[in-house]
Amino acid sequence: MKKFNIRKVLDGLKEQASSSASSGQSGTQENNLMQETLQSENFQLCKTVRHGFPYQPSSMAHDPVQKILAIGTQSGALRLFGRPGVECYCQHESGAAVISLQFLINEGALVSALADDSVHLWNLRQKRPAILHSLKFNRERITFVHLPFQSKWLYIGTEKGNIHIVNVESFTLSGYVIMWNKAIELSSKAHPGPVVHISDNPMDEGKLIIGYESGIVVLWDLKSKKADYRYTYDEAIHSVAWHHEGKQFICSHSDGTLTIWNIKGQGKPFQTITPHGKQPKDGKKPEPCKPILKVEYKTTRLGDPFMILSGGLSYDTVGRRPCLTVMHGKSTAVLEMDYPIVDFLTLCETPYPNDFQEPYAVVVLLEKDLVVIDLAQNGYPIFENPYPLTIHESPVTCCEYYADCPVDLIPALYTVGSRQKRQGYSKKEWPISGGNWGLGTQSYPEIIITGHADGTVKFWDASAIMLQVLYKLKTAKVFEKSRNNKEDKQNTEIVDEDPFAIQIMAWCPESRILCVAGVSANVIIYRFSKQEITTEVVQLLEVRLQYEVNDMESPPEGGGGGDRGGGGDRDLPTPGTASPSPQTTGPPTHPSTSSNSSDGVRDNVACLKVRSSPLKQSPGYQVELVVQLVWVSGEPPQQITSLALNSSYGLIVFGNSNGLAVVDYLQKTVLLNLGTVELYGSNDPYQRQPRSPRKTRQPSGGNGLCDINEGSASEDRCKSPTSAKMSRKLSLPTELKPDLDHRDNSFSRSRSSSVTSIDKEAREAITSFHFCETFARKGDSTITPCLYVGTSLGTVLAVALNLPPAGEQRLLQPVIVLPSGTLGRLKGSILRMAFLDNTGTFLPPAFELWYEPNAVGADSEERDKARKRRPVSVSPSTSQELQESQYAVVCSEKQAKVIALPSQNCIFKHSITETSFVLRADVVQMNIGNCVACFCANGHIMTLSLPGLRPLLDVNYLPLTDMRIARTFCFTNLGQAMYLTSPTEIQRITYSQETCENLQEMLGELFTPVETPEAPNRGFFKGLFGGGATSLDREELFGETQAGKASRGLAQHIPGPQGLEGMKGAASGVVADLARARIALDERGQKLGELDERTAAMLASADSFGKHAHDMMLKCKDKKWYQF
Repeated sequence: MKKFNIRKVLDGLKEQASSSASSGQSGTQENNLMQETLQSENFQLCKTVRHGFPYQPSSMAHDPVQKILAIGTQSGALRLFGRPGVECYCQHESGAAVISLQFLINEGALVSALADDSVHLWNLRQKRPAILHSLKFNRERITFVHLPFQSKWLYIGTEKGNIHIVNVESFTLSGYVIMWNKAIELSSKAHPGPVVHISDNPMDEGKLIIGYESGIVVLWDLKSKKADYRYTYDEAIHSVAWHHEGKQFICSHSDGTLTIWNIKGQGKPFQTITPHGKQPKDGKKPEPCKPILKVEYKTTRLGDPFMILSGGLSYDTVGRRPCLTVMHGKSTAVLEMDYPIVDFLTLCETPYPNDFQEPYAVVVLLEKDLVVIDLAQNGYPIFENPYPLTIHESPVTCCEYYADCPVDLIPALYTVGSRQKRQGYSKKEWPISGGNWGLGTQSYPEIIITGHADGTVKFWDASAIMLQVLYKLKTAKVFEKSRNNKEDKQNTEIVDEDPFAIQIMAWCPESRILCVAGVSANVIIYRFSKQEITTEVVQLLEVRLQYEVNDMESPPEGGGGGDRGGGGDRDLPTPGTASPSPQTTGPPTHPSTSSNSSDGVRDNVACLKVRSSPLKQSPGYQVELVVQLVWVSGEPPQQITSLALNSSYGLIVFGNSNGLAVVDYLQKTVLLNLGTVELYGSNDPYQRQPRSPRKTRQPSGGNGLCDINEGSASEDRCKSPTSAKMSRKLSLPTELKPDLDHRDNSFSRSRSSSVTSIDKEAREAITSFHFCETFARKGDSTITPCLYVGTSLGTVLAVALNLPPAGEQRLLQPVIVLPSGTLGRLKGSILRMAFLDNTGTFLPPAFELWYEPNAVGADSEERDKARKRRPVSVSPSTSQELQESQYAVVCSEKQAKVIALPSQNCIFKHSITETSFVLRADVVQMNIGNCVACFCANGHIMTLSLPGLRPLLDVNYLPLTDMRIARTFCFTNLGQAMYLTSPTEIQRITYSQETCENLQEMLGELFTPVETPEAPNRGFFKGLFGGGATSLDREELFGETQAGKASRGLAQHIPGPQGLEGMKGAASGVVADLARARIALDERGQKLGELDERTAAMLASADSFGKHAHDMMLKCKDKKWYQF
């Protein structure tokens, strides 16, 4: 019987619905459209991998045999790190902070304790770790957890001062409990406080040391169930550490002291040390210092022991950075850290606590960094960190993601980036080297670009679900360093902080040209070069992009050539800046003439000052041109909302809420400088009412300048993307009204929610651009280079580009720019435009191949040849005169349309959302076709087929809880996407079914079979006379037979979501046989346990029956038969 597929039926119904919504003229065209190859079966959404530093870390653990590191966070996340490229992310469902982590060393398992008093056992023998068991404490709060090496009994200390013991195999509580009132002296009336430390004596497993916060330490004898010794100090305890011989231990205290105790000398400490205290000459106690939060005591076979501690600085070191102190013999090294220390661990050669530790490194977990210090080299250098943990070095303000890049791009970026690396790192290999890489088949190059608040741009190699920094560009070098002059700041800057922050980036991977727009209304164009140069004068263009609708005068007829140089006669360019003549390539005039006018109105002032001294530019990205928007008649420039470049045409275009400017970066001229209204010409669909001019403004030319103030002061309007003041609260999508924009200012298309409807129409912002070779006007028979412009009111406008021939002519003859009318209108702001040919193939914009811009000699001849070549273009030839030879795909915040060209008929239309709005939309190429990918503010990720706009995927994935997600969400080709899930972490996802299926192979393995090192040799005399390590039969002591059952209400056992099924996931990959054997043993143990329980139940039943029979016999034995 043929299987019934409801999904295909639904696809058919949706296709009919979308067809019925299309225009009336499309009936005959739909039959001629190409066959759509993508179906809903080709799409599936899943998370792939998370990169970056764990946000708000809270705890850490290390497996010294497997050599893997685990970090827990305050949001309940777990990040596991092995060798570079082997990372894993897990999440506790409750989201409670992870307060402690303990590895089952070399067992492929991890115990986590959370702030909600739950304990979990994670199975790390599978590529995606899973919880096997959980235990939730109901009556007591967990404060400390300890798991001895090669033990299955976990000690849990609580806030009440009690210690409970858990069997980690079955995750059941033992009846053995150490009560606080039995541990401390009976004469003591005060409660000792929470348990802050538990550990067993390295030489005697039967002796347990318990540290209480109040300053009491107890040596507990597990067998006799009583305290052997008690040690009292009058300062609170933060941590305790053993000497490996088990005869001494060390405590760190809240007054900055360390006390060393002999286990048999309980009266007072053997030695008291204040590492950072000033020693008075009269023999008095040193001045108290800050608390020592943790101390570790590690011994070496040949030298002095190491004492490593965090905190303990004296109170008079105000402003000093957090420190880690390493005391080795008579030397004390104080290592300053950039951020507060969360935790640290000493890495040792042996996992056995009763052997010489031989420490070789210290892993220091900071609030925003992970540092590993080499203890074996003089000066304690740090290891070079191979993990991508520097994403947040400066806050990320924008991202771009490119899949399937040119193959030579990553090696080129790596070559120039390798010269930027710091020196002075440890020469040893990174010590956290566990796990194995995945066997991924995904081989195409992927690059992520991040823009940051300090003006840096970072390029990352993101191929094969890994992440590695390639190259770092500092855009702030182009500008003069800002002086702390408040008056000067008020005159120029339009942001409260981070004036160099990157707002938008445009990149052409083929030509390697990069264009960045900053929050201070500037655009910088960079070229990639492998040679170092010194730029004597940075090329600068200044643009006056301000307009006001004072009257309904329409723009001049045929405004192409006349609009060059800032809008023709009506808005004359500043002398020497936006002039159309090519002579602007000479030394620019920095705005010395742009001082305030006589009445104090700032005019022609740039927000940042471009540096006037020579700029040395290293190999990599080198500045080609700086374009700045300037103040006009007291009005500051609006931030740039959209940006695009085309390397084939040599043009960049940018727009804001006032209009757009087209710049020829080859001739260094402004070609077009228009207000949005003037792009319409006389066909403006919005009859905008004139506004009265401001009294403070001087009349300027024939056309006044647009009033761009939305509030009373400019600082309320233009803020840095990282400024806390800048963002308004985003309304929930369900509360959105169709006629209002509840949007954050960090959106590039933001509009003030307080603007009146007339103002809103008059202030139509430019929201997107697309360069292409297509039909400029309705009914054209030939294709020409064009620029398509999308606005915040949903209009798509065309601008025709008349380019000179390639080569020398391109540098001499002017480019003619001619607005050509509207293509159509959609609901909401235009987000993305793209073009398909008549077979449904995606038409990428034409591009120029990269050449070395600073070549000399023979190389320069190659460069000239490259420049004279026709640019690469995949558009159909101009001789084609097909009836409908192209399709324009346009996506807005509310809907998507497919428009046939050159007839400009809308043949497909789809309403994406009614109650929410689209944040990010892209036309992406999959392996077997193209689609539209959308991310909505209500959390839905959707894909639509092309050209039919049939819904193929709709998953409620991620509600918009943070504006950072909206600002950084990116789609790219081949089913990949990413966003910043926290200020420090990138989350990558895929919407491709093929990638989801291959993901298991691509992921690395954390657990690898490794032999546990041999236990230390006891030696002949220790074996003969005793004195070696004493073992303890914990099974007998803590088992139910001797200890009894734990109180039922104390904790609740919760089996993991997978239980033994989760273990079966480990039975793939390298450890298949071992995992299967382990599973078989566990299943056998489980069955034996069940059999044991049934046997015990039958025995109890038999005992009960025997007792009842005996009672009946006693009752009846003296009665005669007739008495029954």
